[in-house]
Amino acid sequence: MEKLNPTPGSIVKCRRRQWVVLPSELQDIIRLRPLSGNEDEIAGIYRELGLEAIESATFPLPQGDRVQDHRAALLLMDAARLLLRSGAGPFRCLGRLSLRPRPYQVVPLLMALRLETVRLLIADDVGIGKTIEAGLIARELLDRGEAKRLVVLCPPHLCDQWQQELREKFHIDAVVVRSGTASKLERGVPNGSHIFSYYRHLIVSLDYAKAERRRASFITHCPDLVIVDEAHTCTRPGSKSTSQQQRHQLIGQIAEKQDRHLLLLTATPHSGIEESFLSLLGLLQPEFEHLSLDRLTKEERDKLANHFVQRRRADVKLWLGNQTPFPEREPQEKPYKLSQEYRELFEDVYNFARGLVKTTTQEMSYAQRRGRYWSALALIRCVMSSPAAAVATLSKQIGNRGAGVGSSEIEDSPLDEELMSSYVYDPTEQEQSVDAQPTVVVEQGQRSYRDADRRQLKAFIQAAEKLRGDRDQKLQSCIAIVESLLKEGMNPILWCRYIATANYVADALKQKLEKKGTSIRVIAITGELSEDEREIRLEELKSYPQRVLVATDCLSEGVNLQSHFSAVLHYDLPWNPNRLEQREGRIDRYGQPAAKVKSCLLYGQDNPVDGAVLEVLIRKAVQIHKTLGITVPVPMDSTTVSEAVFKSLFDRATDAVQLSLLDLLDGEDSAVEQVHKSWDKAVEREKASRTRFAQRTIKPEEVERELIDSDQILGNERDVERFVQSACSSLNLGLIEKKQGWLLPTPPEFLQPLLSNGRAGVPPDISCVGNKSRLLTFTTPAPEGVEYVGRNHPLVEALARYILEDALENAKDPKAARCGFTTTDAVQKRTTLLLLRLRHLLDSPKHQTLLAEECAVVGFTGSPSDPIWLSPQEAMSLLQQATPVSDVPQAIKQMELQELLGRVTELEPDLELFARERSHELSQSHRRVRAITKEGQIQVRPQLPMDILGVYILQPGQRKKS
Repeated sequence: MEKLNPTPGSIVKCRRRQWVVLPSELQDIIRLRPLSGNEDEIAGIYRELGLEAIESATFPLPQGDRVQDHRAALLLMDAARLLLRSGAGPFRCLGRLSLRPRPYQVVPLLMALRLETVRLLIADDVGIGKTIEAGLIARELLDRGEAKRLVVLCPPHLCDQWQQELREKFHIDAVVVRSGTASKLERGVPNGSHIFSYYRHLIVSLDYAKAERRRASFITHCPDLVIVDEAHTCTRPGSKSTSQQQRHQLIGQIAEKQDRHLLLLTATPHSGIEESFLSLLGLLQPEFEHLSLDRLTKEERDKLANHFVQRRRADVKLWLGNQTPFPEREPQEKPYKLSQEYRELFEDVYNFARGLVKTTTQEMSYAQRRGRYWSALALIRCVMSSPAAAVATLSKQIGNRGAGVGSSEIEDSPLDEELMSSYVYDPTEQEQSVDAQPTVVVEQGQRSYRDADRRQLKAFIQAAEKLRGDRDQKLQSCIAIVESLLKEGMNPILWCRYIATANYVADALKQKLEKKGTSIRVIAITGELSEDEREIRLEELKSYPQRVLVATDCLSEGVNLQSHFSAVLHYDLPWNPNRLEQREGRIDRYGQPAAKVKSCLLYGQDNPVDGAVLEVLIRKAVQIHKTLGITVPVPMDSTTVSEAVFKSLFDRATDAVQLSLLDLLDGEDSAVEQVHKSWDKAVEREKASRTRFAQRTIKPEEVERELIDSDQILGNERDVERFVQSACSSLNLGLIEKKQGWLLPTPPEFLQPLLSNGRAGVPPDISCVGNKSRLLTFTTPAPEGVEYVGRNHPLVEALARYILEDALENAKDPKAARCGFTTTDAVQKRTTLLLLRLRHLLDSPKHQTLLAEECAVVGFTGSPSDPIWLSPQEAMSLLQQATPVSDVPQAIKQMELQELLGRVTELEPDLELFARERSHELSQSHRRVRAITKEGQIQVRPQLPMDILGVYILQPGQRKKS
C-alpha cells in the first residue's frame, strides 16, 4: 500500500478522527491538528514506523436536519474566527497575542519587516511599550519562519519579567539562564548538547553571558534573533569601565554575524555623550559609528531612519485617531527641616569630610588622595540618607583596623573608581545598581586615618543612634506624606539609596500603618534579596488593597510597577537626574490605570547637599521633562557631574555653617556652570535630533490599512466582547454588568481547568483558582483588580473551542448553528450565506511552506446554478446584523436546507475562484509590508477545497405591525 504524502492544509483521517495537516520542520514527522483548531491536541506521526494509517478525507458538510436561529450562526462564526492562530493577515503574529497592541506600537514591526535582516534600535520614551514592540517583532519573525530561536539579553533583575511578558502576551516559552538557574538547567541538558543550544528560547543575564569563561560558548550557540534590553549599558564606555566594555564586546561579536536579527531597546540611547550613542548605532551597521550626527547628509539620515525609531509620548498619545491614556505626572517638592540634633551631626560630618579632602599631603599617593575624597562623599551620603545607613556603614569599620598608620606605610594599591562610584553616586550605565552601604568606600579613606579620626567616627555612630524615630524629621515627614497619599487612594513607592535606609523606613511605616482593622501592607524590597524573593514579596504586596513599597534602585530600572502603584516618593534624592526618570518611569507609563500619578521629592530645606542636588540637577531635569516631554541626559558621565557639584562644596566653604547654594552657583567658569552649559547644548541637540529622526519612514495610513485587514480576519475587541456575552448566555453563564466591567460568576466545570493554570493573559493572582468569580473587561488598560480579556485569553479560547467542537460533533442540540433559516426584513430577495474557513499555503525562498488560515462569509441571491454574488462586506454585514421578523415551521426549514446542501457542488467553481482571489489579496498584503526584501517574493496559493462551516438562508419577510 502506497503511503499518503499529505500537503500542509489538507484534511486526513487518522486514529478514527479527522485532522488538518500542519507544516513540519522534520520530513519524517507528519503534524496533525484537530478540525476544531485546538492546538493543545496537535499530534505528530512518525511515518517510518508505519504503525498508523493516514487516509485522505474531506471536511464534513453541515446536516440539514439541525436548524437553529441566527444568533447561533453568529456564535459559530465568532468561535471559529477567534480560534485562528496562524491568521492570514499581513501580520502573522496577531493571531497569537494575548494583548491588543496600540496602533503606534505596530510601527517598529513594519520597520522590521522592511529590512532584509532586522537591525533596529527602538528608543521610544519610558513607558511607551518597547517590550511589546520587541515582542511583536519576535513573534512575527518566529511565525514567519525567519527566526528559529530567540534570546533576550537583559540585566538579571529583568529576566523573570521578560519570561512572564513573553509567555503571557506572546505565547513564547523561554528559560531564564543566570547564575541562580544555570545549574538546574544544565542537569536537563543531554550529553553532547549545550545549555545555550539545547533550549529553543532563552532569557540570559548580560553579566552571565559576558563572563570570560562563557562568552565564547554563548557566541557559538547564539540564536538567530537577539533582543538586548537596557542597551545603553552596552555602549562603548568613555571611562575605564571593564564591565561595560565586556558587554559592548559581547554585543559587538553577536552583531558580526550579518544575517543575525538584532533588536536594541533603551529609553536612553545615549548618556548625552555622542561617542557612546554612535557605538550603539555601530552595532546595527558598522558604518553608523562613523557618522557625524550634526552634519548628516539626506542619504545618511534616510538610511539611519530605517534602523532607528525614537518617539515621545506626545508623538503617540493621539495616533490614527486612537487615544492612548498615558497618566498625567504631577511633580511635587516636599521640604522638611532637620532637627537640631541632626543638623549638628551633619555639620560635624561635613567638617570631618571636608577635612579628609583638604588635609591630604604630598606624601600620599594619588590612590590615597582619591580614597579620602570618595570616603568623604560616602560619609555625607550615608549620614544624610538615614541614621540606620550611617550606623550600618560606620560600625563595621571601627575596630577593624589597628592603630593609625603613616601614609608611607600604606600599600599603594590602585583604586577602582568604577566601584567607588557605584556605592556613592547613581550611575545608570551599570547593569545592576549597588544599594549596599558604602562601607568599602569609607574603608578606602580609613587607610590614612589617625586615631583621632577613628574616635570621631565612633562619636558619629553614637550620635546617629540617638536620631532614630522621633528626632528624625526626614522620617516623620515621610510618614505624613505616605499617610496623605494613602488617604487620596494612592499606593506609593518610596525610593531609598541604601538597604539599611529602606529597611529602617519600612519598619517605621509598619509600626505606624499596619494596625488591626487596617488593610495596609508595607514591604521593603532591596538588593539583599534574591530575584525569586523579590518576586514573592512583590506578589504578596500586590494582593493588599492598600500597599506601600519601600525599595532601593534594584527595582528602578525596567521593572513594571504601574498596575499596582500610582505615586513615588524619593526618600533619598538621586545624585543623577537619569535615575530620577528611571524611578518615576516605573509607574508613569502605558497601562497605568490612574489618570494622575504623583512624584514627590523629599529634601532638607537646611541640608546644603540636598539643596545642591536639587538646584543643580533635579529641578533642571524636571523642567526639561515638562518642556520637552522627554528626559535629556547630562552629556557627561555621572562621576564627572557629581564631582562638579561636590568639589565645589568642599572647595568653597571652610565649614558647614558657611555652606550655601550661592557658593555653588557663582562664577562664570564654575564646574556647575560648565555642567549646565553642556546640558543646555544637549537639550538643543535633542530637539534637533527628535525632529530629524521623527518616525517618517512609516506613514500612519499604512499601519491603518494593515490593522483593518487583520481585524477583519481575526476579530477586534468588540467581536470578543460580543462572543463572550453570547457564549455565556447560551451556556446559561449570565454575565452581570458592573461599574468597572462584567462579573463572571462561578465558571462551569469544563472551563475551570483552563482558568486554573495561569495561561496567557491571566495574572497569577487572578488565575490561580479556576472556580472563582472574576471581574472582566474587554478594553485596555484594565482597572486594577479587573481582568483584561483579549482574543487569546483562556476564557475566550475555552469558550470558542467548546462551541466549535460542540457544533462539529454534537448531533442533537449544539449551541452554535451550522445550518440556519431566518425570515428577516434585512433582505429583499432570498439570500444564502456560507461561512467558510480557508487555508492558504505561503511559499518563500527564505523559509519552509507556511500555513495561513481565515474565516470568510460569502453570500448570493438566486439558485446555486446561477448565483449572483454579494460583496464579502455585504455578506458579513447580513450575518452580523440580520434579525428575525417571523418564523416558519421547522420541517420547511429542514427541507429548504437539505435541498440547498444537495446542490453545494454546483457552487464549487465560484468558491474556488473566491479562494484564489483571497490568496492573491493575501499575497499583495504580504508584498506591501515586505516590498523591498526577498520575503516580498512570497507566493500564496489556496489549499482546496475550503471548509464549509455553516450554511444559512435569509428569507425576505415583513415585521408584523403591533
